Amino acid sequence: MENHTYKKIELTGTSDESFEVAIENAIQKASKTVDDMRWFEVIETRGSIENGHVAQWQAVIKVGFTLKE
Repeated sequence: MENHTYKKIELTGTSDESFEVAIENAIQKASKTVDDMRWFEVIETRGSIENGHVAQWQAVIKVGFTLKE
């Protein structure tokens, strides 16, 4: 089994639909510039309110990725 070194970055994803979509949006966007992402952990969830209703869901995540040799 190969030994790896990992790095974590923090991302905040947003969505008008749900926390799950906010997470997906953050990961999809990051995957355009970050290679070898392996896992994520949800650090914080929050949202914005407009006129008494949820206007936007926000998810703060940490994403681990493998550093290149």
